[in-house]
Amino acid sequence: MYLKRLKDLREDRDLKQINIAETLKITRQQYSLYELGKRDIPAEYLKVLAKFYNTSTDYILELTDEIKPYKRKK
Repeated sequence: MYLKRLKDLREDRDLKQINIAETLKITRQQYSLYELGKRDIPAEYLKVLAKFYNTSTDYILELTDEIKPYKRKK
């Protein structure tokens, strides 16, 4: 499930939930609910996290195993 990807991306960079919460401008508790699957993460947060982790929302959502982001349109 994509929740594991969220946690793995964060832990691979030795970050804490508070670091990601600050990036999203939310509380650590709110972010924790997303990682635990107790709340659905909004699409706007997925976009921010994809840019932050330099990946795609498809990777976070487990629609692809390719971690590299797509090339952006100019």
